[in-house]
Amino acid sequence: MKIFAYGIRDDEKPSLEEWKVINPEIQVDYTQDLLTSETAKLAKGADSVVVYQQLDYNRDSLAALADVGVTNLSLRNVGTDNIDFDAAREFKFNISNVPVYSPNAIAEHSMIQLARLLRQTKELDAKVAEHNLRWAPTIGREMRMQTVGIIGTGHIGRVAINILKGFGAKVIAYDKYPNAELASEGLYVDSLAELYVQADAVSLYVPGLPENYHLIDAEAIEKMKDGVVIVNTARGNLVDVDAIIAGLNSGKISGFGMDVYENEVGLFNEDWTNRDFPDEKIADLIARKNVLVTPHTAFYTTKAVSEMVQQSFDAAVIFGKGEKPETFVEY
Repeated sequence: MKIFAYGIRDDEKPSLEEWKVINPEIQVDYTQDLLTSETAKLAKGADSVVVYQQLDYNRDSLAALADVGVTNLSLRNVGTDNIDFDAAREFKFNISNVPVYSPNAIAEHSMIQLARLLRQTKELDAKVAEHNLRWAPTIGREMRMQTVGIIGTGHIGRVAINILKGFGAKVIAYDKYPNAELASEGLYVDSLAELYVQADAVSLYVPGLPENYHLIDAEAIEKMKDGVVIVNTARGNLVDVDAIIAGLNSGKISGFGMDVYENEVGLFNEDWTNRDFPDEKIADLIARKNVLVTPHTAFYTTKAVSEMVQQSFDAAVIFGKGEKPETFVEY
């Protein structure tokens, strides 16, 4: 059996080499290039391909893969919103993802960012760098004094809740599909509107489905407390950035943490040193002392990368055997 992988990064190679040792009967070839209609030909002769990329899996790239006889596509990530599913159906693709690789990685990052925003560490760090060691007016807030609203209580949201409990914060949550254990603790509110009214901080852990598009918009922000802190480490399209910027300008939002961005393709995971950003909004956000921007790196830990590699390659082998892995994507 042969597997071909696209977009293999240097940080993934150790995990890939470990997997190859465990699976010596599988031939593995790879490239650091992303999957495109041009690079699809590299997979000729493979039983499955393993991919991770910010580019869309568009009709042209899927058609090119099908043309070389490959219709097993194993993603090293959870998101499938950049797949042309109409084309995938036409060419009869089997698709898998890695829905759970390390909930702790993303939950920890989101809560670290929330804590940093509450303690105004970005502004304090800038002051110290200038040798300004005065305290005022950069005063912080304690986590245990906050009511934190968690939207989405899947694997990641539940880890975030446990972290918040450790801090002593009051947690309220909303999910269309409540978790029985959390429900028994009385953490759920009945509506997003109720969560917005009560929460001092809001953190998002829901998928970027059409029904969640711009979940946080001007109307939602208007319902929130003055001085609310918002953190998004889930999907960029959950947040209307224009509404966020307006809220920051008015003071309605006192802090914003973002690891994902609606227009991040071609922007994140690129070096813009000594170059202008193609997007003025991201430049605006990065420049603000009460905004923390990370370039989709909440997941980026050694544990998560290892799981993403191993689970995706395991799924590729199962596809190659003509079977469906547990991580098969129904579409």
